[in-house]
Amino acid sequence: MIAKAEHISGKANPRFIVTSLSSGKPRALYEKLYCARGDMENRIKEQQLDMFADRTSTGTMRANPLRLYFASVAYVLVSAFRRIALRNTELARAQAGTIRTRLLKIGGVVRISARRIDLSLSTTFPLQSVLAEALLSRRRERVAKAHGRGGLADTPLHIC
Repeated sequence: MIAKAEHISGKANPRFIVTSLSSGKPRALYEKLYCARGDMENRIKEQQLDMFADRTSTGTMRANPLRLYFASVAYVLVSAFRRIALRNTELARAQAGTIRTRLLKIGGVVRISARRIDLSLSTTFPLQSVLAEALLSRRRERVAKAHGRGGLADTPLHIC
């Protein structure tokens, strides 16, 4: 049995774990296995609530797994976007639902020409600088890699 007792914000927060695992130290078992399991449950809950992975109420049995696949792919893409493009922004530790509603679920105009893609957002969009930084970070890395530099290159990105 592993016990952890802590005092948070004026109230007790005891935790007890009963396990059949005999190897390892109790602290390592708690921090590496038990906390990791709780974190994984939080990621599953985040996918279900924020990417609508719990919606399997279609009329056919074939459509339900397809909906789950789409929700899983969406979660993986948003998670990778958070980890790679948003790492130095205020949304670096945001949940998938927050990123979806505050950064990706916005109105704008996309114009595609032969040479470039223009994205026009409202000037009152509150996270315009965060989105620009996320887009610029990947572009800087690609340009730096193309020019054989390890650092970030200063390349402009036009967001109207």
